[in-house]
Amino acid sequence: MSDPALETKATGNDVAMAFDEFMTAFEAFKVENENRLQEMEQRMSVDVLTSDKLERINRALDANKRRVDELSVKAARPPIGGESAGCIGSSASQLQHKSAFHRYVRNGETSALRDLEGKALSVGSDPDGGYLVPDETEATVNRALKDISPIRAIAGIRQVSGSVYKRPFAISGPDTGWVGETAARTQTNAPTLAELSFPTMELYAMPAATASLLDDSAVNIDEWLAEEVRIAFAEQEGSAFVTGDGVNKPKGFLDYTTVDNASWTWGNVGTVSTGAAGAFPASDPSDVLIDLIYSVRSGYRGNAHFVMNRSTQAEIRKMKDADGTYLWQPASRPGESSTLMGFPVVESEDMPDIAADSYSVAFGDFRRGYLIVDRVGIRVLRDPYSSKPYVLFYTTKRVGGGIQDFEALKLLKFGV
Repeated sequence: MSDPALETKATGNDVAMAFDEFMTAFEAFKVENENRLQEMEQRMSVDVLTSDKLERINRALDANKRRVDELSVKAARPPIGGESAGCIGSSASQLQHKSAFHRYVRNGETSALRDLEGKALSVGSDPDGGYLVPDETEATVNRALKDISPIRAIAGIRQVSGSVYKRPFAISGPDTGWVGETAARTQTNAPTLAELSFPTMELYAMPAATASLLDDSAVNIDEWLAEEVRIAFAEQEGSAFVTGDGVNKPKGFLDYTTVDNASWTWGNVGTVSTGAAGAFPASDPSDVLIDLIYSVRSGYRGNAHFVMNRSTQAEIRKMKDADGTYLWQPASRPGESSTLMGFPVVESEDMPDIAADSYSVAFGDFRRGYLIVDRVGIRVLRDPYSSKPYVLFYTTKRVGGGIQDFEALKLLKFGV
């Protein structure tokens, strides 16, 4: 029997039950928030017990939402091909690579992998740096990263074979205008081009296995490796895509120079201020969210998302419009995002809490605004010596990232 820790599927009943619990928690939240608002109107203060109860429900709501998302991902996750899965749709070379990789991981045999990479004239790996994992395993790791990494799920992604991806962009477009059918055409100026550069940096994880695990033929070794590295990769990536300084890691969208949106220029990120240090304005707090939405051009709003952490979302969840409808709404079905004013909300714990002059809410089209660059190939170096009796697997991938369209993303500044 396989290790229970390796089970990754969830049933439809599990998802439905978790989603019902989530909706029940949201209804309880609304009831308690109404009590809070009534106490504020009647007594100009809120009972401590009411506040505590509301916060407990808020935390339960977040926990239930995470549970629904996790089960939805597991229910949709395809199995990584095992001994019985497949040979269908795989080429002979892929099957040879997979078999050779299994022998390397389980027993440390390298001759078959050396021969295969020699025939392929591979420059993506070497014995000192490890060996490339099979394509199927790489695809599964990347798919898992997209499932659990909040920014990767909404950003643009480009795969490259080199170490740097360069993208030209026009600082100024060509001269254009209207002209009569027979009128003389004046000579137009050529566009001015510049270049954005996205270098890829090495990201690593080092899972450990026991000899008995590697000897157990019932354990799908591809699935085990993917499960071990995906969370470590996702946590490191998620932090870098938001706050990374670009030194040996991607450059996060919060690390760029910010300017008030009224003075926005290319190369900077535009901001909208709440007008209150470390808080939403006391009256009509939702107006600043409307200002943030409409600071983004209409061409970007169609695929726009809000990005914030759990505590910021908890504050916004209490807001209502003039008709008494909550601005934050739960997902209509499992696996979908909650919405704020009709736009999906992405929860990223790497976003800062609300504080004086913090940029705690981001909004825009991240698919056009932020680019993630993946270098093709994930490498594994087997190390049975450094931590006996365990076998370490030094697993690396190269990834970069940065803003590619500065018009597409805006930030909410909690200050004046």
